[in-house]
Amino acid sequence: MALTRDFRKTVKARIAVDATFRAALLSEAVELLLSGDVETGKSILGDFINATIGFEALAEKVRTPPKSLMRMFSVKGNRRADNLFNVISQLQQSTGVHLAVATAA
Repeated sequence: MALTRDFRKTVKARIAVDATFRAALLSEAVELLLSGDVETGKSILGDFINATIGFEALAEKVRTPPKSLMRMFSVKGNRRADNLFNVISQLQQSTGVHLAVATAA
């Protein structure tokens, strides 16, 4: 069955009106990164960026060219921790979603 609406448009529309979903999506992306599922985490984080601040505005905030950021979240992108954590920090500031790390049993 074909989707009737583009996935990215659906995510963007939901993020715009649902703060709980917005927080859950960013949290899920970071949890995946921390658990070692880097590819899925980067993919979700890229969707989150597209649906919230966008790569152009994020690039200005982290002082990195937009194309470099887009490559960073691609399948073969750069995984430098300093770049990634700078992006996550800026996303938290820009979207009002603040993550807290807790241990799980």
